[in-house]
Amino acid sequence: MTKTQVEKEALEAKFAKIESRVETYNSKINSLVQDNEGLQLENSTKLDISPDGTIASKLTKKQMRATLTKVDSYKLSQARTLKDSMILAIEYSLNRVIDTSSLNEDEDIALNINDTVVMISISDKMFFKSGSYKANNILQKLADVINSEPSIDVMVEGYTDSRTINTAKVEDNWDLSVLRATSVVRKLQNDFSVSPEKLIASGRSSYQPLTDNESKESRSKNRRTRIILLPNIDKFFALMAAD
Repeated sequence: MTKTQVEKEALEAKFAKIESRVETYNSKINSLVQDNEGLQLENSTKLDISPDGTIASKLTKKQMRATLTKVDSYKLSQARTLKDSMILAIEYSLNRVIDTSSLNEDEDIALNINDTVVMISISDKMFFKSGSYKANNILQKLADVINSEPSIDVMVEGYTDSRTINTAKVEDNWDLSVLRATSVVRKLQNDFSVSPEKLIASGRSSYQPLTDNESKESRSKNRRTRIILLPNIDKFFALMAAD
């Protein structure tokens, strides 16, 4: 073997060792980067409990703050707690997908957040009368959220006014409230492809009224359907706020 060949093989061996050390070093760097990204992701999605009892992650708060920059300044000034701010942000996002100009505030649709549960109350006239297309817009958006996240379950609750009912098909208000809930559940399943395993239909009859049942207007408020989304609120907010 010539001197040149020996030197060449020695250089190749050294180069191979250097390559191996570089690969090991890069592997360690990649591992540290992944660990750091994992820690950042874990930190951003970790749930915090605010003084008012509202639960939200840093990621949700960041998305919420971005949305609140678009909210009416007067409404924003009325928000006193994290829960108030979150409701404003989600209301804004909901309003982007429905025509709010023809809705009666606090009558046609109402939103509430209890810890990580999002509750949307929709009046009967939106579901069961001429304005049903508006409810369909809401159901489509909710279905997109529900279908995107395996951990979300949906409870649909029907409510009636206090007037008694007894027909060949409906025995009383218990029956009627459940029938209204199941009609919405079927719509979510059949029209918007929500998995039936995620859906729960229940009826409240007339025993949790929003107001008295003394007038036509008050009875109308009490006839409603409430859709309850059980976590994940991060996924709900991210998709509702997405452009």
